[in-house]
Amino acid sequence: MNNWDLVDASAHKILGGYLSDKSNRRVLDRLSRSNNMWEQRMAVIATLPLIKQGECDDTLRLCERLMDHPHDLIHKATGWMLREVGKENGKLLDDFLDQHAGEMPRTMLRYAIEKMPEPKRKKYLATGRH
Repeated sequence: MNNWDLVDASAHKILGGYLSDKSNRRVLDRLSRSNNMWEQRMAVIATLPLIKQGECDDTLRLCERLMDHPHDLIHKATGWMLREVGKENGKLLDDFLDQHAGEMPRTMLRYAIEKMPEPKRKKYLATGRH
């Protein structure tokens, strides 16, 4: 897979589906540490089925690890998965943002807070890095 569309359309179904009943998910860490941006994005997007099962630890760990990534496509993917975490567990997302909003790339933050009520979005945007 060598573009965002292929990764987004398949990583959660193939890799995420495979991992959904596994306790060993080290492949996510290996992919997230790769020098290949598509493998890094794959790792994050593959956590979508896990999020829907209420298992958000892998997602939060990968988002934290990739926070300083130089590419906008990783910021978008991590922000998207954080928003998905918030749909399942709003407090978990709030806790993550309370800790990291000030250091998150703006795009990642905007994607993560996209569906929040306006006062809450403004609060996090005020603390985010510019």
